[in-house]
Amino acid sequence: MNSMSSGKDNLMETVKTVVYALLIAGVFRTFFFQPFYIPSSSMKDTLLIGDFLFVNKMSYGFSKWSCPQMVNFLCPISGRILGSEPERGDIVVFMHPTQERVFVKRLIGLPGDKVQVKDGVVFINGEEAVQTPDGAFVETFEPQGAQGRYPSCSNAAPGRGGDCIKEKFIETLPGGHEHSILNVRTISVDNTPVYTVPADNYFFMGDNRDNSADSRMAQSAGGVGYVPEEYLLGKVNRVIFSSAGQRLLYFWTWRSDRFFKALQ
Repeated sequence: MNSMSSGKDNLMETVKTVVYALLIAGVFRTFFFQPFYIPSSSMKDTLLIGDFLFVNKMSYGFSKWSCPQMVNFLCPISGRILGSEPERGDIVVFMHPTQERVFVKRLIGLPGDKVQVKDGVVFINGEEAVQTPDGAFVETFEPQGAQGRYPSCSNAAPGRGGDCIKEKFIETLPGGHEHSILNVRTISVDNTPVYTVPADNYFFMGDNRDNSADSRMAQSAGGVGYVPEEYLLGKVNRVIFSSAGQRLLYFWTWRSDRFFKALQ
């Protein structure tokens, strides 16, 4: 009898431990840091496919989208609480306003800004974001990440295993923030109308300018459009881990030079 009672007590203690651990992990993920894996090329060469990072969810405050998607109804938050303003040039993780998918992009336009792209160059409130040539970004033309997609290249048909080349520039935004951007070719959104960012909304672009679905395209056209502030999840400052392979367990594909890499 004592043995059965002891066994039940041990089982209950185990259950309690698991429940407490899950609650602590849930609170940590909801209010502090959320893991995020980079599946696409839209932020190259700042972020590479296979980068693993943590989103600082304390950066901009909290909204109902700060909770995991499956249970965001448990976060009865209207708008944003404990918020602070993002800064132009921040790398931001946000929820797509209509697709309920998580995106990561560069913050280009603040509320009230007028943003336009002319011949691939960004103008904010009439001020040019100067692009300074910075050589080329070269990567191997081969399948990348879990999806196995080939990268886009400026040079024609390099062939598998060949060098895939993109033009690289350092872009300086109004206010002085500098970061790397890539150019592959001329596309339709290299020339845009003037976008006036609505109040409490933000305008985002990918650093890999010709391979990014972002605020230059309307949500109805498969882009991001303007992003309301309550959809911002947090800021990214650093890559924690990175793997060039299709599986994280393929240790021979780990990019050790990107472990704990600070981001601009």
